[in-house]
Amino acid sequence: MQGKIIKVSGALVVADNMVGAKLFDVCLVSDKKLVGEIIEIHGSKASIEVYENTDGLKLGDVVENTQKPLSIKLGPGLIGNVLDGIGRSLKNIYESVGDRIKTGVDAQTLNEEKKWKFTPLKKLNDEVCEGQVLGSVLESQIITHKILVPQGVFGKITQIKRGEFNINDVVVKIKTKNQFVNVCLSSFWPIRIKRPIKKKIEVSQPITTGQRVIDTFFPLARGGVAAIPGPFGSGKTVVQHQLAKWCDADVVVYVGCGERGNEMTDVLNEFPTLIDPKTNRPLMEKTILVANTSDMPVAAREASIYTGITIAEYYRDMGYNVIVMADSTSRWAEALREMSGRLEEIPGEEGYPAYLGSRLASFYERAGNVLTLGGENASVSCVGAVSPQGGDLSEPVSQATLRIVKVFWGLSSSLAYKRHFPAIDWLISYSSYVPNLKGFYQNNLSYDFLERKNYVMKILQEEKELDDVVSLMGFDVLGDKDKTTLLIAQIIREDYLHQNAFDETDTFSSLKKQDKMLKCICEFAKLAYMAVESGKVYEQILSIPSRSLIGKMKYIKEDELEKIDTIISQISSDFLSLNSKEEEE
Repeated sequence: MQGKIIKVSGALVVADNMVGAKLFDVCLVSDKKLVGEIIEIHGSKASIEVYENTDGLKLGDVVENTQKPLSIKLGPGLIGNVLDGIGRSLKNIYESVGDRIKTGVDAQTLNEEKKWKFTPLKKLNDEVCEGQVLGSVLESQIITHKILVPQGVFGKITQIKRGEFNINDVVVKIKTKNQFVNVCLSSFWPIRIKRPIKKKIEVSQPITTGQRVIDTFFPLARGGVAAIPGPFGSGKTVVQHQLAKWCDADVVVYVGCGERGNEMTDVLNEFPTLIDPKTNRPLMEKTILVANTSDMPVAAREASIYTGITIAEYYRDMGYNVIVMADSTSRWAEALREMSGRLEEIPGEEGYPAYLGSRLASFYERAGNVLTLGGENASVSCVGAVSPQGGDLSEPVSQATLRIVKVFWGLSSSLAYKRHFPAIDWLISYSSYVPNLKGFYQNNLSYDFLERKNYVMKILQEEKELDDVVSLMGFDVLGDKDKTTLLIAQIIREDYLHQNAFDETDTFSSLKKQDKMLKCICEFAKLAYMAVESGKVYEQILSIPSRSLIGKMKYIKEDELEKIDTIISQISSDFLSLNSKEEEE
């Protein structure tokens, strides 16, 4: 049955005569076939959130209910693709209408004509169950796309093909108790419904990002969730770009949710030129981009993060470790607030809907370290940027996010203005995953790695207290020990926490390199404190020759880490010489 438009309010359209409509049904609005989704029902009237520009709609236009939820087609061809907020391929849209996106474009997510070579991994008459791998397609040189038995299907294979097929061709037939099930290379999945798993597993391994301030002090676990709140210009997008480039996830899904067009353009131009450090292949061979820039229809922004997390779950079910970057959830929340206002719902704090917290939780809770239906250990990790107005972390989106996530990378505008990047403030940031990762650190790094981390963090906290004294009374009032503390803190900040994203060596540090660098700094700190206690003055410690070598550690290549051991030996030798000179005098 077709409905008729009785009200148009921006992206919100109200249609009458929508008998039998269900919440979240997809509708095609007017003869332009604009895609929309039912978000509220009152009797025969349905409020429809339209994901395209509604200019030109008029009262009486026809609304067709497809009676299906908003879904995305999942299959080979997602890797390296750029999608809009509701899962349409921007490349397919460009080929259809050119540079400017028109309303009502019917563009598919995947290329339905391209042939993929399917290699079966099961045989005729094999008994199979949900989640098992039936065969594979080489989607890129990095990612092998696995074709799985659909959810809820248990039976015997009656036909399995080998060769080249498009995504709609049937490659496997399975006989269940009641019917025959055809399996194609692709399938649809509703983006608002999480894909099923056997169970969630406690996290035990970190995601290595190559960023020292993150990996050492505030690690993110595989299957964990993190937030990057910070004011404008503090480097949220830069941090997320660095994570996407260098983290050791198998698949990266980057969601530009209300992102500025020029920043998304930088991603599109830069990512194809980057090389994945694990495989030495182009980074786009393991990346999917969802682009819903700030000039695109605001309603589609609300759907974009669900599109991204659904794609992530799809590759997780194949056994991959996936990371999702959402930039930014504040602009997503603004879209939610706009739609809530048009629906005339009672507003919550600062005009956001009362269900803001539950909607954020429904997104972040889809991350996790899991046992898939096929019995594999895989994960979806999620990193969401938050853009509080004026850097005020007490605003609703930041507070709702902090109640959900377990890693908080608080960005500081003062650090960014000092050109200290990543501008993560070590005094306000935290990670609740450190106890879960203790076993990993002890088995893979120095046994006392966590003790060194805590030792260094204590020095940074002492620096903050001493800075307050220096700002009031001056540096000269401090004793030699306190002056030494400030010197060591300066070494930690400038030579360890600061990283140069434009230097090909310093942009990424392995955990092994971080372990050695931390050991070197701690060795200098302990010997310096011992020297002060034995009567040495601050100026003598300041003149230690090997101090300058510490600043060069970050530029030592990964295959030359033995040079850091040499620096440690040099530090010990210098302090020994200092003691010898004192005895001679």
